Amino acid sequence: MDKLLIAVIAVLAIGFIVWWFFGRHQSKEVTAERDGNSQNVKVVVNGGYTPSTVVLKKNVPAKITFNRKDPSSCLEQVVFPDFGISEFLPQNQDHVIKIDTTKAGEFDYACGMNMFHGKVIVK
Repeated sequence: MDKLLIAVIAVLAIGFIVWWFFGRHQSKEVTAERDGNSQNVKVVVNGGYTPSTVVLKKNVPAKITFNRKDPSSCLEQVVFPDFGISEFLPQNQDHVIKIDTTKAGEFDYACGMNMFHGKVIVK
């Protein structure tokens, strides 16, 4: 009986770990604030990206300001494969990344180890 209980607990722990790191967690969308002829949004990096989904208006120059609070090495880099962007995020400092908004669509981004994910929606 003890071996069965240990096996069940181990399977549940593995399932939780897989869900935590690789699952698609839903979060609220945030629309970037317009400032004249540009749009800006701030993303806090602390155990993930908050907000993880950013909505931008097409053909309006956009900047995402990342502020990494988390000291882990996984989150020290952000990668936007669709835009060819891979940048280092210094801890406790704002780091601005310009986003191309000439093409509508959904564009994923992730940490350097591809464990934490976010999304930019241009519409």
